[in-house]
Amino acid sequence: MAVVDVRNLQGKTVGQVELADAVFAAQVNPHLLHEAVRWFLAGERAGTHKTKGRGEVSGSGRKLWRQKGTGRARVGSIRSSIWRKGGTVHGPQPRSYEYRLPKKMVLGALRSALSAKLSDEKLTVIDGWKLDSHKTKEFRAALTRLDGETRTMLVVEGPGNRNLELASRNLEGVKVVAPAALQPYDVLRHDRLLLSQDTALHLGRSLGPEGAVASRAASDRGAAEAVPVVSASPAAGRVRKGKASSRPKSKSASKAKSTARPKGKSKAKPKSKSKGKDKE
Repeated sequence: MAVVDVRNLQGKTVGQVELADAVFAAQVNPHLLHEAVRWFLAGERAGTHKTKGRGEVSGSGRKLWRQKGTGRARVGSIRSSIWRKGGTVHGPQPRSYEYRLPKKMVLGALRSALSAKLSDEKLTVIDGWKLDSHKTKEFRAALTRLDGETRTMLVVEGPGNRNLELASRNLEGVKVVAPAALQPYDVLRHDRLLLSQDTALHLGRSLGPEGAVASRAASDRGAAEAVPVVSASPAAGRVRKGKASSRPKSKSASKAKSTARPKGKSKAKPKSKSKGKDKE
């Protein structure tokens, strides 16, 4: 496992922590990072572009001149797209650029981004973000003591630290995100990544193979609870069979059975007497 120094807000080393190799020492996949960045930026697009079509521009619908006899090309409306100030054909319309990226690709790109930061020595582990005040000045001084030369920093900390949220929101180039909302794009966009010790251990558990097994087990458990369990004991089968056979028959079925003529008992037609016997 990778061993990283743990520093406090005064910039002093207070210990060391072991990070999971599956998350912070994985092989960097540039293609996966490229796909994750494209996916994130596509979801950030507003998609509010709009052009006016032929039925939306101003102008009369009157035919400008007669169809034949003028020597000019035939025209039906001044709002035609071939005319100046006419409508736009096949122009952009409001739409969403979002598309789905498999979850495994997003998690793989996040592992690659974290591993790249650690290999470039741009990852710092803090013992905790215990700020006495919500003032921006004190937080800015702490960041300067940690790494004053870095212009952009990404702070990953769980929700609930109100002083950290208030102190960081007015600093240019500093962004605070929760571990559940961490994106590969944010990791790559900022020069320095600052993690608290608890957050680093949490990411190692959730993004590693143990976290994948736990999430798969949770999904399987949820599917098992959703499907009703049927007893496979012989006694239950006999009770179910007896209940099915004791159902009353419907009236239509009994009526049809009574009206049906039994086989082999059809009445034979009487033979007619011959004409010769009638004459006699």
